[in-house]
Amino acid sequence: MRPGGRSARIQVLVAEQAARRGGRAGVLDVCTAAVAALPVGGAGLSAMSRTAASHPLCSTDDISEQLEELQLTLGEGPCVDAFLDGAAVLTPDLLTGQLQDRWAVFADAALEAGARAVFALPLQVGAISPGVLDLYADVPTVLDPEQLADALAFADLATLLLLDARIDGTGGPAPADRGFEDLDGYRAEIDQATGILTVQLGIGIDEAFVRLRAHAYMRGRRLADVASDVVAHRLRFSPHAEPDRADEDT
Repeated sequence: MRPGGRSARIQVLVAEQAARRGGRAGVLDVCTAAVAALPVGGAGLSAMSRTAASHPLCSTDDISEQLEELQLTLGEGPCVDAFLDGAAVLTPDLLTGQLQDRWAVFADAALEAGARAVFALPLQVGAISPGVLDLYADVPTVLDPEQLADALAFADLATLLLLDARIDGTGGPAPADRGFEDLDGYRAEIDQATGILTVQLGIGIDEAFVRLRAHAYMRGRRLADVASDVVAHRLRFSPHAEPDRADEDT
């Protein structure tokens, strides 16, 4: 299946969930649509950071809610590893001896909660990872290549929606007129703009992304639009002053 075709199909599934809920598309709709489309029993999503407190954002049922809380509280599990390593962590069976050793506390607690398989997918924009999408099943489960590709597409869409929700400052859904954009172009431009800011400000990529997001929030603008201005050199950041726009009086 063409990547664009898969992405469009996933977007439709999420939009349908949002329509049933009677609201704008958000990360909860991604979780709900993923559960309906994949051989899993539930899904949860946590916002994560290396420099600030991580916290669960949504879950589809009690078990997924417990899994999110457990991993963030214990500091171990597929979700934590996926975030730190920037790669999907696929756990078909938590009873596997190696996993019992790897996550000594989490594995037993997750099994007791009712989970048997857990799949953790990092939400990523280049080197930036704002969170992790977790899927669980109550029986040993293996995702085939098509199912895994769909799961990753759900994670891509969750990334887009989560970043826009953060710009709202509410953690809520994307704006009503937002629509679904081309994810590859969206990621690439934000990643490029963040890289430019690391040079302009002499800071690390995480801090540069925070500065980019903060400017968008303070000005009430979409993150993608601010990134586009940075890449096109219409907006330049400096370490000790407000960003300057080339087309505005400053």
